[in-house]
Amino acid sequence: MRILLVEDEQTIAVTLSDDLEAAGHEVLHVPDGKQAIRELQRKSFDVVISDVRLPGADGLEVLRAAKQARPDTEVVMMTAYATVEHAVEAMRLGADDYIQKPFLNTHVLDRLNRIGKVRALLNENQRLKEQLQTKEGGLPGVIGQSLAMQSIFKTIRTVAVTDASVLIEGESGTGKERVARALHMLSNRRERAFVALSCGALPDTLLETELFGHEKGAFTDAGRQRRGRFEVADGGTIFLDDIDDMPLSVQVKLLRVLQEREFERVGGEDLVQVDIRVVAATKVPLLDHVREGRFREDLFYRLNVVPVQLPGLRDREGDVPLLVRHFIDKLGGGRAFTVKTDVLEAMSAYPWPGNVRELENRCAQAIALSGGAKILKKEHLLPVDKSRRAALEPPQKLETLREIMVEAERAHIEHVLRGVGGHRTKAASVLGISRKVLWEKLKDYGIS
Repeated sequence: MRILLVEDEQTIAVTLSDDLEAAGHEVLHVPDGKQAIRELQRKSFDVVISDVRLPGADGLEVLRAAKQARPDTEVVMMTAYATVEHAVEAMRLGADDYIQKPFLNTHVLDRLNRIGKVRALLNENQRLKEQLQTKEGGLPGVIGQSLAMQSIFKTIRTVAVTDASVLIEGESGTGKERVARALHMLSNRRERAFVALSCGALPDTLLETELFGHEKGAFTDAGRQRRGRFEVADGGTIFLDDIDDMPLSVQVKLLRVLQEREFERVGGEDLVQVDIRVVAATKVPLLDHVREGRFREDLFYRLNVVPVQLPGLRDREGDVPLLVRHFIDKLGGGRAFTVKTDVLEAMSAYPWPGNVRELENRCAQAIALSGGAKILKKEHLLPVDKSRRAALEPPQKLETLREIMVEAERAHIEHVLRGVGGHRTKAASVLGISRKVLWEKLKDYGIS
C-alpha cells in the first residue's frame, strides 16, 4: 500500500519506515503537519499514519485533510499522550484506528495487514467491475465513453502486451498516471510492481538518489544502502511523471538505463541490472524542450516510441456526467446522492481548467457540504462567479494592503504557471525570479 507517515521523532520515523518498506509498502515520510497536508493535496495514499502532536499542524488537521482529499483513505493516529478525549475526537473525525506510544512496529504491521485484507475485498469488487468495463473496450480504472477517449483506449490496449516505451502527454489533471496504471494492468508485467515517481516533486539533488538508490556512506545521511525506484520496479513498470522537469544531469543516466538496462547506485561502482518497462508523462510538448536544449533529443526518441496524447476534459464530450456519477459513488461512503439534469448540463459546459482532478475535487466538496441532503447543490459543484458570490455572501472583513498584495501575487503565479503549461523553470523566467524562490513561494501558497 502507499503510506504517508507523519512523524517528527526521527528515530520512530526511520525504524517504522524501514519495517514498512521491508513488508512491501511504499512509504513517504514527512516530519510536520503542514507538509503532510500539502502532500495529501498533491497525491493519493491508501493509509495515513500520523502522530497527534506535530509541528506546523496537528494530527487532527492532517486527519481532516486526508478524509477531505480522499474519504476512503485509512487513517491511523498515534500518540504518546493517549486520552479518551483524543481517541473520541479522532474517531469522530473519521480515524480508522488509534495506537498509543510506545508501540512495537509489528503491531502497526498487524493493523496494516487487517486494513489490507479489507481493501483487497473492495479492490476485488472494483476489479470485477473494471473487468466488465475492459471487455466492453475500456481501460481498467479509466472512465470515459467519448470518441477522444475511445481512441486512447484502442492505442493502450494495442501496445500494452508489448514492452515498448510510452510517452503520455496531457495537461495536469487529465489522468496520465491512471492511463499508465491501466497499461501496466493489461501488460504481461501485471503481477509485478508498478512504481510511480514525479520528477518535479523532488529537488534536483534528491531525484538521482530516488531513482537509482545509494550505497551506505554515499553522503552524510546515507547510513545504509537504499534501493532506488528502478530496483523496486524490477520485472514491472516504472512511471516517470513530469519527465519535462528532469534535469539534464539525470537525463544522461536515464538514457543509459533505457539503452543498457543497468546503472550504478549513487556512491557505488557495482552494476545493477533491471528488467523494466518505462512509461513517462509530460504536461508540456516535450519536443519544444528538445528544440530549446532543455531535454536530450536521444532520450526523447527513446521515450517517445509510442506517443499518447490525452485530451483535456473540455474536449471529452459526454464524459462529465459519467465521471460525476463515478466520483459520487466512490466518495459517497455508501450514501445515495443525486445531481439534477440542469446542473449536469452546466457542468458539461464548464471548461474545467483543472480537468478530471478538479471535477473529482468538486464532487468531494459537494458531498462534504451536503449537510445530509440527497441532492448536491450547483454552487458546490461549480465555481460561483464573483458577482453572484458577492450577492450571496455576507460582507467580507476589510483586508490589509499586505493581504491584498499576497493574494495578487499568488493569483499571478498561478496565472503564469497555467500560461507555460505548469513548467516551473519557464514560469520563474517569466516572473523574473529564481527557480528556488518560485519553489518556496509554491510551498508557501500551497500551489501544486
